[in-house]
Amino acid sequence: MPFHQHMKCQLVMPLTGFVRCRIAGAIWMVPANCAVWIPSQVLHSNHISLSSDVCILFVDPDIPGIPDKSCTLSISPLLRELIISLASKKQDYASDDATVRLTQVLIDELICMPKEHFDFPIPAETRLNKIAHLLLANPGDRKTVGEWASLFAMSERTFSRLVKQEVGMTFGRWRGQLHLVMALQKLSSNESVQRISEDLGYESVSAFITFFKKTLGRPPKQYMRQSV
Repeated sequence: MPFHQHMKCQLVMPLTGFVRCRIAGAIWMVPANCAVWIPSQVLHSNHISLSSDVCILFVDPDIPGIPDKSCTLSISPLLRELIISLASKKQDYASDDATVRLTQVLIDELICMPKEHFDFPIPAETRLNKIAHLLLANPGDRKTVGEWASLFAMSERTFSRLVKQEVGMTFGRWRGQLHLVMALQKLSSNESVQRISEDLGYESVSAFITFFKKTLGRPPKQYMRQSV
């Protein structure tokens, strides 16, 4: 889908499959039982997997307390059911008292939902932008910091400082964010852990599982089971 924007805030929640969203210098990954929040008038492009069943809500941007920046939100069982219920209604929310009450509960829940760090920053800085797209094309690339630095005739220290300045994290963590985003996408597409670990350049399945568990607190299969 081409880049576009809405006058209202948008909440996109996949019930199955995944949504990948490109927003303002980052790619956001949205697995099942999470949702991406897109503020009003923010340019974005959504990719919805073929297997996805997706709910979309539009929210008035003037409501106090709603997120003011794009983010991936964890979705509670209660909020999930509220989203499904309201997304199925065709009428104007304001025209029905019961729907208005449901909407208020939804907003109260939405404001309390924890944010998930399921994004991969894509810097505007020319050299890092090129690296970001090279990594997106080949996420299994395991070049070291020194090797990337040498490609742009930079010292390792200068390169590391540039990465930290542009994306707010170390190179290792930045690449780890890409691996997390790609792993969630592949898991949502029912790819095997073995295949994912190979595609992302890990030396073994156990090394990938260790990375995933360290990042999200649970092994991949357990995480996906609890997300269904």
